[in-house]
Amino acid sequence: MKGSIRVSAKTLDDAITEALVQLGITSDKLEYEVIEKGSAGFLGIGMKQAVIEAWPKVEKEPEPEIKDIVEDIIKEEKESIMDIKDSVKKEQSQPKKEKRGRTPADKKKEKPAKDTVEKEETTEENEGKEKQELAKVEEQTITFVEQFIKDTLKAMSMEVEINSSIDEDGALCLEMKGEHMGILIGKRGQTLDALQYLANRVANKHQDGYVRVKLDTENYRARREETLKHLAKNIAHKVKRNRRPFVLEPMNPYERRIIHSALQSDPYVTTHSEGEEPYRKVVVTLKK
Repeated sequence: MKGSIRVSAKTLDDAITEALVQLGITSDKLEYEVIEKGSAGFLGIGMKQAVIEAWPKVEKEPEPEIKDIVEDIIKEEKESIMDIKDSVKKEQSQPKKEKRGRTPADKKKEKPAKDTVEKEETTEENEGKEKQELAKVEEQTITFVEQFIKDTLKAMSMEVEINSSIDEDGALCLEMKGEHMGILIGKRGQTLDALQYLANRVANKHQDGYVRVKLDTENYRARREETLKHLAKNIAHKVKRNRRPFVLEPMNPYERRIIHSALQSDPYVTTHSEGEEPYRKVVVTLKK
């Protein structure tokens, strides 16, 4: 098959893990064929390695009507990100007051400490940084958000059952049930994330204070988190073995935080993010 690789290892599980690392994908995106199961032999004599042929899973494209709706949602999300970037640039371009006794030339010569630079690189991944206090979710907000989701999915010819609840952090959680939920999740959760972004916009237009909305279906969030944690450990093993950095595929801030968190206690590797949204990636490197 086009794009396939052949991998051998001591055990079948090791071969699958190596295939995931080489292809740079998660286990739910992998397809493989066992060429040789492998054998431990007797006291190491006659041992045979496991061999598999592996390739990325080919995902079906959604129906044209559904695809158009999803693309519109993602387009609006990207436009919002660009608006935020423009606002930040505008704010940064405004003249700032200098402290007494220091000139702009003095500031230019100064270099930030190494620890400060490294801290700034991972600021966006620290969930506690600039964390807004959540407002109490009002009943009318729940109604508006539920109706928005139902109307949006109805346009996609999907009927869903929605169960709403408030989690321990005070966020509004909506669990959706119905047929063909795979279409709603989308590739790596992209469609679900886009719909969640719009649901947050709707919620915060209908009440004062900051409201956070979390969307989930078929326990996707928990399953994705476990998959990413497993991938992070596999990548760390590869980096330690090859002593070379590894760049993961672009991820949203939530998924990048999972990778950072999974490896923060590893004494041999460190992580940081590179690039700009929505193509920002996690890089795993050896600690100096």
